[in-house]
Amino acid sequence: MATTTSGGCNCGSKETPATPTYPEQVTGMDILVRALKTVGIDTMYGLVGIPVTELAYLAQARGIRFVGFRHEQQAGMAAATHGYLTGKPGVLLTVSSLGFMNGLTATTNATVNCYPMIQISGSSVREPIDLEQGTYEGLDQLNVAKGLVKAAYRVNKPEDIPTAVVRAYRAAISGRPGGVYLDVTTPCLGAIMDKADADKLFYQPVDLCPAMPPAAEAVARAADMLAAAKKPAIIIGKGAAYARVESQLKQLVDTTGIPYYPMSMAKGVLPDTGALSALSCRSTIMEEADVVILAGARLNWLLSRGHGKWSPDTKFIQLDIDPTEIDCNRAIAAPVVGDLASSLDALIDAMSTRKMSMDPTWVPGLQAQTKEKNAKFATRLTANAAVEPMDHWTALGAIKPIMESNPDVILVNEGANTLDDTRDTIDMSLPRHRIDCATWAIMGMGMGSAVGAAVATGKSVVAIEGDSAFGFSGMDFSTICRFNLPVTVVIFNNGGIYNGIGVNMAGTSDPAPTTLDVRARYDKLGDAFGATTYYVTTPGELSKALTEAIASRKPCLIDVQLAADSGKESGHIGYLNPAALEKITV
Repeated sequence: MATTTSGGCNCGSKETPATPTYPEQVTGMDILVRALKTVGIDTMYGLVGIPVTELAYLAQARGIRFVGFRHEQQAGMAAATHGYLTGKPGVLLTVSSLGFMNGLTATTNATVNCYPMIQISGSSVREPIDLEQGTYEGLDQLNVAKGLVKAAYRVNKPEDIPTAVVRAYRAAISGRPGGVYLDVTTPCLGAIMDKADADKLFYQPVDLCPAMPPAAEAVARAADMLAAAKKPAIIIGKGAAYARVESQLKQLVDTTGIPYYPMSMAKGVLPDTGALSALSCRSTIMEEADVVILAGARLNWLLSRGHGKWSPDTKFIQLDIDPTEIDCNRAIAAPVVGDLASSLDALIDAMSTRKMSMDPTWVPGLQAQTKEKNAKFATRLTANAAVEPMDHWTALGAIKPIMESNPDVILVNEGANTLDDTRDTIDMSLPRHRIDCATWAIMGMGMGSAVGAAVATGKSVVAIEGDSAFGFSGMDFSTICRFNLPVTVVIFNNGGIYNGIGVNMAGTSDPAPTTLDVRARYDKLGDAFGATTYYVTTPGELSKALTEAIASRKPCLIDVQLAADSGKESGHIGYLNPAALEKITV
């Protein structure tokens, strides 16, 4: 007998379960990129690898330009130059361990030179580092960096990333600018958060670089001293270029009639050829000036630490944002501690109610000396124009009129003789258009700084390099080519460090410590990367090549053949121990 199920059969009408929903999620890398964009970072320099490759891809995808290099040091030099030229921290991204160490060289240099910069490095898991258990690239990066940079922070949790970025940014640009290290652990980069929770972490920071006006009494003291000076002078440092106070300095010079002397990277803050420029009168200022204003300049070794040729009677007015800089080498009679713009504004205002007591022969005497020295110097540039191979002065005689007729081209410069001679030869008329090895006088910043300058400003760049200096960073000429930057690299090849005529005192076939290769063809390196290249042996060829290269706004390399004996050696410190030097040289 058949039976039926009460209520019928429902086997063909099962209910479809609802599709589960999950909150949108982000990684620590997502949060870091967003945090950088929140504070206005739009460019990142670096070299990728474990654990930051994905971070670079994300940054690029979300609107941060990523400029990849062959070496972390050069990427760091680019970031530092970017910071100097823009006033916003340049950002360097490196891998862990030795990649971090390579970049740290540039971050330390940025700190010494007061360039705002942030180095972000991925780092390994903390626990095996702390227990020294031999993890992958297990270096305690934070503690290595701490003593070498302005500030250093470690981020272990994604929740802390926005705060860490703001703190790093604020530390890099406020007060005296400098390099900041941000250590982001691999677990932090890879951590996952709900996007809604991450959104709550972000905020727009307020007043990242507040003005720091000086004390009124300090300004009055300085103004009284300046008004009473008989032979005053202003030393302009690269801090003035960074602070963008050219208009205030012009007003102070125009209203008081005080002559000025620019330090190397301050050339152009006021025109080198201005009526009150004392660029050719350094020794006279040091020996005779009775009151000297240090405007964004430090009384360090570049100014003989206030000793040497300086008159013991010279009184200094120092405008500096860092009170620890005062009296560091010589007593400062009138310290004015505050940001440079506020200090100059206050000093200009105070001088408007005071009358200068300047010796009427002071400025005319400096102007006469300038005219005489410049005339003598001009003969140096043409004295050997018909001699082949060229020397430094002949080559610079060809370059000088071209650079000075293109004042908006940024000049990058490094080397030994190449640095010194170029600085003395090429007059600058615009601020922040000369970048060189600065306070520590290190070699190897050329290609990185050229890239940073071109990327940060969009302007054409000419890098005048000694052959030795170029060797530190030459492979990153490929970066110039890959990014099709308007950079011309001019290499002065005299075959050595200082020159190419060093002698092996052991009498063996090994080259001398200072000898490179005067027959090297650096233009072939440019050919390898697709640049327009030139090999020049005469001033006429050099003039034509440089004119064409600048006009092209393309990557160009000019190999300038110099004589091996062009240049003088300056590497001896034997004067500290003449007896020891005699034993070496006999």
